[in-house]
Amino acid sequence: MGKVFERIDEHQREWIARRELFFVGTAPLAAGGRVNVSPKGPIGTFRVLDDHTVAYLDMVGSGAETVGHLRENGRIVVMFCAFDGPPRILRLHGRGEVVPADDPRFEELCRRADFDAPHEIVEVRRAVIVVAVERISDSCGYGVPLMSYEGERAHAERWAEKKLRVGGESAIADYMAEKNAVSIDGLPAFAKNAE
Repeated sequence: MGKVFERIDEHQREWIARRELFFVGTAPLAAGGRVNVSPKGPIGTFRVLDDHTVAYLDMVGSGAETVGHLRENGRIVVMFCAFDGPPRILRLHGRGEVVPADDPRFEELCRRADFDAPHEIVEVRRAVIVVAVERISDSCGYGVPLMSYEGERAHAERWAEKKLRVGGESAIADYMAEKNAVSIDGLPAFAKNAE
């Protein structure tokens, strides 16, 4: 039932663009470390750059596990599920690189990807995650339930607006310094010396 593909072709690109969200899985090298799976989206923050390269816009969140893991070992899988229509799961396994917002390459990557940013508050854009895709595979998706899409939540934008209104222009950077500096296992994520 499952199939491995040589590249991300036009059919897969179109199918990916019709998804509502995607999931990212990473893990630290340490056997006792915590595996992480994160929902990401909306889908406009994800782009296929070429047949073996994808990128997504990473936003400020309550943690920084994906970034901590990628900085340590680069291993990542991006997963898409069909919640409507024919059942299908598509996985992109590869090596990820974190390009933080203060990296000179960040703006060029954003221009190249032409992300549909979920809102205009640029302070919440932490990084672009670039994935060199090494394995492209699909599977049946029979276990994925049928669900209907109702729309995007406005919570992240409201949170950012309130942070800036109450805490001033450094409020989001201060939040990142407190909550996103290291992963829950202590791996450097957005700490000043994380490079």
